[in-house]
Amino acid sequence: MCGITGWIDWTRDLTLDSAILENMTDKLAPRGPDASGTWITTHCALGHRRLSVMDPENGAQPMIRHAGDNTFVIVYNGELYNAPELRRELEGRGHRFFTNCDTEVLLVAYIEWGPEALDRFNGIYAFAVWDARAERLFAARDRLGVKPFFYAETDGLFLFGSEPKAILAHPSFEPEVGAEGLAEIFVIGPARTPGVGIYRGMTELKAGQCLTVDRSGVRVRTYWRLESRPHDDDEAQTAARVRELLHDTVERQLLSDVPVCTLLSGGLDSSALTALAAGHYHLTGRGTLDTYSVDYVDNDKHFQAHAFQPNADGPWIERMRHHLGTRHTRVQFDTPELVQALDDAVIARDAPGMADIDASLLLFCREIKKGATVALSGEAADEVFGGYPWFHRREALEARTFPWSLATALRAELLAPDVAAWIKPLEYIERRYAEAIAEVPHLPGEDEARRRMREMSYINITRFMPTLLDRKDRMSMAAGLEVRVPYCDHRLVEYVFNIPWEIKTAGGREKGILRRALEGVLPDDVLYRKKSPYPKTHNPNYLEAVRKRLIDVLNDPSSPLLKLINTAKVREIAESDAASSHIPWFGQLMSGPQLFAYLVQVDTWLRTYKIAIR
Repeated sequence: MCGITGWIDWTRDLTLDSAILENMTDKLAPRGPDASGTWITTHCALGHRRLSVMDPENGAQPMIRHAGDNTFVIVYNGELYNAPELRRELEGRGHRFFTNCDTEVLLVAYIEWGPEALDRFNGIYAFAVWDARAERLFAARDRLGVKPFFYAETDGLFLFGSEPKAILAHPSFEPEVGAEGLAEIFVIGPARTPGVGIYRGMTELKAGQCLTVDRSGVRVRTYWRLESRPHDDDEAQTAARVRELLHDTVERQLLSDVPVCTLLSGGLDSSALTALAAGHYHLTGRGTLDTYSVDYVDNDKHFQAHAFQPNADGPWIERMRHHLGTRHTRVQFDTPELVQALDDAVIARDAPGMADIDASLLLFCREIKKGATVALSGEAADEVFGGYPWFHRREALEARTFPWSLATALRAELLAPDVAAWIKPLEYIERRYAEAIAEVPHLPGEDEARRRMREMSYINITRFMPTLLDRKDRMSMAAGLEVRVPYCDHRLVEYVFNIPWEIKTAGGREKGILRRALEGVLPDDVLYRKKSPYPKTHNPNYLEAVRKRLIDVLNDPSSPLLKLINTAKVREIAESDAASSHIPWFGQLMSGPQLFAYLVQVDTWLRTYKIAIR
């Protein structure tokens, strides 16, 4: 993976601004620690930081390709998993290749087919191509939004970057946040509405979108979206198709010229990918598969089972690593490390995020990077197959709001009265939820129960999954680690989205059809284990540490957070024993300690980025 940035300006000669381009590019250095490159012409400037995965010797970017008397230049972040097939097809059309990297395949595909090339891609990507003769920039983001792309129009400029920090490095862009940005932070956060860039004037290219920039302006188009189709396969046929798709996507995503590993939690999703990867390694003679897991000091002493986390992962990780014969590395962190990494996670995300869930992943990725450059992760299986508890609980199904964030009233109470009057938190989340539901593509004749489950599937894939993909991308790339997510293969997502709920829950279990598809791949005890989410620390020292940090913020009159929150209410919660409750503030993992850590992250973000509230 890599980092990309650049800008278009029709009013001045950008060759005079090479220092600005270098600075924007350098901001993305963690995403691409192996190499840096820039390309600049009169009205277009492109920058790239490279993490070498395919053809390390020859894949430098920006990559330039000539077609007749025209010149095309690309900056690209991602992986094309069907690059070998596309290359053969393009060679059949007379094209020659000079590298073995997928960057060249993508660029030549664009030269051959233009924007329609997107329909042929299987992969994760964000890229921009400059067409010199047409004076046109074309950019696109993959169908599920695994790879990020932000942009801004300001003072006649078009700026873009893999992360906001690249755009913020341009002297024409100021770090301002308005009512919408604050609503995203305090009402939607740590999720984010697709397309919203938090910073005033910054936009996110949504999943499945592309854009064109030329002298006539900026035009955005959706080239892919989820569609509802009749599902004619029976349960056995459905399980067979799911298994076939998983086998194919895992094999494709193991392609790499650098070391690959898998993240193994002992749960269904990661165990399945690890088993398929280990099997492929055995068949192809690639040796022993490396696996990694994360845990926390004294978690075995302090773990308490509850509805969202019914059992600990440790014994199941041991079960799977012995069963598959992987070379396993267990990574463990203590409370001081987690608390310290909260600040690093803010810098990685350019915003407050999932508190210690972010911080621990960042630390975990740094450790993995010592032995591997590419990792496969089980992210997104719960969104795609309906595994979260809120798919199965009446109160969540009937809530008529985002089921991972039911504490809307509490969130509103945490705001300063004037801020609440400005951003209108309850109205804001109602509007965002209504927008999401209005997008759902229903099938004619669906009864009320099927309509509701289709809505739940849709909002989980389009609203909750982006939060976790964003987290995975930012924390992993901040460590220079490429994480691939096989459950986000668009063919798999399209197929599973249309599986009727009664087949998805085959056998009366969450993700029942996935379990049936994996029969014979995993041991039965692992196959039918109750879902357990990404592990967090249960050490009470963490609660005390983040409580102290938050109270220090509340006691600091210079804190920019204080004018935005109801300090008396926040202090009341921080000093109450109820803070250790397991009732989630957000998702499955974020309760009292994570709320405290999140507010600490907001304070860090406001200070570090010198955010102006207007």
